[in-house]
Amino acid sequence: MARIEAVPAQRTGLGVRLAYWFTRRQLGRVPEPLAVAAHHPWIFRATSAFEFALQRSRHVDARLKALAALKAAALVGCPF
Repeated sequence: MARIEAVPAQRTGLGVRLAYWFTRRQLGRVPEPLAVAAHHPWIFRATSAFEFALQRSRHVDARLKALAALKAAALVGCPF
């Protein structure tokens, strides 16, 4: 549970709603860090751009990226 409440889709602008819809379609739900970042438009845009670029990168094998994300999550104790 985050210390900052997530922003519901009803209180966001069109761009954030579109990102919520796309993320929900891709992952099945909106991750909490994305919903918390929606409090500040520039942070939300930067986070979204970084995630998009990371997803589209082809320099590292997708399995290796997933393994690195899992290891990083385990190191910091993240359940997601």
